Amino acid sequence: MARRQRREGFAEKRERLGAVDEPSVVLDAALRFLEQRQRSIGEVRRRLTRVGYREDLVAAAIDRLIELGMLDDEAFARAWIESRDRVRPRGSRALMSELARKGIDRQTADQTLTDREAHHPGADIDAAERLLSRNARSLARVVDPRARRQRAYALLARNGFDPETAAAASRSIGATDDVASDEDVDSD
Repeated sequence: MARRQRREGFAEKRERLGAVDEPSVVLDAALRFLEQRQRSIGEVRRRLTRVGYREDLVAAAIDRLIELGMLDDEAFARAWIESRDRVRPRGSRALMSELARKGIDRQTADQTLTDREAHHPGADIDAAERLLSRNARSLARVVDPRARRQRAYALLARNGFDPETAAAASRSIGATDDVASDEDVDSD
């Protein structure tokens, strides 16, 4: 009867990877990580050091990827914001927080959000309205227009929209509700 081999534990794997002296091995690991989706420099650095590669080899691999144009924090931040605008609208505050978690420095994130606003004025209000339209069915269940606006405001605040944007977008949803209720009364 054959004995099962013991799986390598995290500590053993980390020790084995820490003994790696080949920059190409670290570069290959980084490339495999980048195959899934675009990443920030901070994400790649965190992943490679967490796995156990030496810091000098990680830095060399990251420098090489930057040189090849495969790592670019500005491009990553732009792509992240565009993706969020399409898939899950967020306010500027939430986007700043997400980018910080991804390892993007504050200056790059600020500049990217400023560029977004310059190319598309009112991007935050548009994103807020898209988020409200996606949640329209759930908001429609609330009968009282004031309570509906409060829920809309709370939803927007939880998703990182500033108070002015949340108030404007939640007022707009209230205005359309008031018009709809006026039309219902007129039709009687």
